[in-house]
Amino acid sequence: MSKLILLHTSHHLTPIHRRVLNAAVLTPLSKPLLTPFSLSGLRPQCLRSSFAPPLSLRSLSARAFDSSSSSSSETKEEELKQIDGESGPQGKVNCESVNTGTPDKDYPTGEFQFQKMSSWKSFVVKLRMLIALPWERVKKGSVLTIKLRGQVSDQLKSRFSSGLSLPQICENLVKAAYDPRISGVYLQIESLNCGWGKVEEIRRHVLDFKKSGKFILAYVPACGEKEYYLASACQEIYAPPSAYFSLFGLTVQASFVRGVLENVGIEPQVERIGKYKSAGDQLARKTMSEENCEMLTALLDNIYGNWLDVISSTRGKKREDIENFINDGVYQVEKFKEEGWITNIHYDDEVISLLKERLGVQKEKVLPMVDYRKYSKVRQSTVGLSGGKDKIAIIRASGSISRVRGSFSLPGSGIIGEQFIEKIRSVRESKKYKAAIIRIDSPGGDALASDLMWREIRLLAASKPVIASMSDVAASGGYYMAMAADTIVAENLTLTGSIGVVTGKFNLGKLYEKIGFNKEIISRGKYAELLAAEQRSFRSEEAELFAKSAQNAYKQFRDKAAFSRSMTVDKMEEVAQGRVWAGKDAASRGLVDAIGGLSRAVAIAKLKANIPQDRQVTLVELARPSPTLPEILSGIGSSLVGVDRTMKELLQDLTFGGGGVQARMEGIMFQRLEGASQANPIFSLLKDYLSSL
Repeated sequence: MSKLILLHTSHHLTPIHRRVLNAAVLTPLSKPLLTPFSLSGLRPQCLRSSFAPPLSLRSLSARAFDSSSSSSSETKEEELKQIDGESGPQGKVNCESVNTGTPDKDYPTGEFQFQKMSSWKSFVVKLRMLIALPWERVKKGSVLTIKLRGQVSDQLKSRFSSGLSLPQICENLVKAAYDPRISGVYLQIESLNCGWGKVEEIRRHVLDFKKSGKFILAYVPACGEKEYYLASACQEIYAPPSAYFSLFGLTVQASFVRGVLENVGIEPQVERIGKYKSAGDQLARKTMSEENCEMLTALLDNIYGNWLDVISSTRGKKREDIENFINDGVYQVEKFKEEGWITNIHYDDEVISLLKERLGVQKEKVLPMVDYRKYSKVRQSTVGLSGGKDKIAIIRASGSISRVRGSFSLPGSGIIGEQFIEKIRSVRESKKYKAAIIRIDSPGGDALASDLMWREIRLLAASKPVIASMSDVAASGGYYMAMAADTIVAENLTLTGSIGVVTGKFNLGKLYEKIGFNKEIISRGKYAELLAAEQRSFRSEEAELFAKSAQNAYKQFRDKAAFSRSMTVDKMEEVAQGRVWAGKDAASRGLVDAIGGLSRAVAIAKLKANIPQDRQVTLVELARPSPTLPEILSGIGSSLVGVDRTMKELLQDLTFGGGGVQARMEGIMFQRLEGASQANPIFSLLKDYLSSL
């Protein structure tokens, strides 16, 4: 069996990783020639329709991050009629009726402006705190502690879930800036497993918090480039004498499994459209292609150059001095102190003692502190942050894309197309929302689902302003969604673009011979065995059909991107070809409109919706914090599958996911293997074999 893929290609950016929230003062793709198939030799999976649970709306005030030309929607319906590939004889998309866009500098910045409360409002806030619910009570003079370690999700988290939530981290910093009970913030930063987009968003909120005049300290027992990048925004940085500093530079890595597949008797047959579309390279090659090397080198230069620029500016040193220090391979903590990279060398308890002294707390007494999880329960209204009458919907899309929920998929584990579409339609049909922001953190996935969501976003954009806000990655299917919006906002180092297609299948003939398995097929129809005969290679006519189908899928993706971004097809072709771009490079090439985070997206949404920048708005999250307790309980059984999670993710990446055309960034293992109950039994044997390697 085979499967068509539109994958984003960011291999393992190993050392290069990257809700936000409120503003506190705050004609679908024509049916692909190839039906759903899988590279693994799986039969087409029977997809079960699952309906999204009722939405629980969480209202967020949008006051402090107010910081977007009013776009008339009169011509949008006419534009929608042109969406389905109305190209001229020379393949030029008609862009004359599409807005040409606004230069980045002409958009509002959304910069945080701290405003002191009036005496009356301060009195009201103190009164609210006196009658606050038990879990919202915080001692006066408390220090907010946040341990930043491991994965950071772009989704809201429930009380039953562990881990960090970017929206809640940012919201806590905003609340703490205005909360009279909070004296300062103590960040404990260790190894982060997220991309640079999220790191940039947190760093921006740290800088915003400092405008309140309160202190914010960082403690870094284990520190790499990403951790130091974040810590450098704080007023003071402390580390223990035995701290692990590994500021040795950045790398980007590409893995290839062609040799492994050959050893087990599997022949990958890959057709890629786009010279930079390296998604299939993992399977088809043993070494990196020149084009892939060029693309990854450019991404690495962007990230490393940005890091050097920011650190040199923060530390008040020349860029050359920073680079020389890195190239010296310094690991001694004392050297970091001598060179002014950290404030001092202290253990955690010594930092606590310093905070006691600063806050006038006696040594024998306990420093009043409130941690991230408890402080997340404090409502914004409790600290005087309230929204206005105008509402802006926030719709979050995180993870890999699938059309329906798979049998073994965990709740909140990705973007389910049918559920996302329900949210989009609810916003479109509601008159209470003045605009919508689609927050995307996705390497893509199922291309059909991406196209259906693209269509719904376009319909929404015909009725009210829609802004796409990109997090770590919005590439392939993730970019497919974003390009339907009126305006696209990305971080400097967001990975985006990857407009290309990969299609392929596994020939399992030699593997079958090795294990003594035989499969015979009786068919009717010239191409009936195209998706069924995984025991042999393509025949010449099948290979030709396969290639034409991939080319057709690529043209549809590229042409819709050209229409959505007001470009000619030829111009889009120059920046497509499956290439992944960093946010700032994407902006200079017309794939992105503005650089910034969610706060800037809110400001632009206000501009497009004719809402004055100084007017408060309420951000409404159309998402349930996930997972809920019932979902956790129901997911326990589903997670007890024979193959461990790591192997499932590896195989999911190798097989390009569940059935259907894919628009996904290769190299980031977002998906777990789903639909195992419909899998070919031989593939189950293959999983067991690979697990034993």
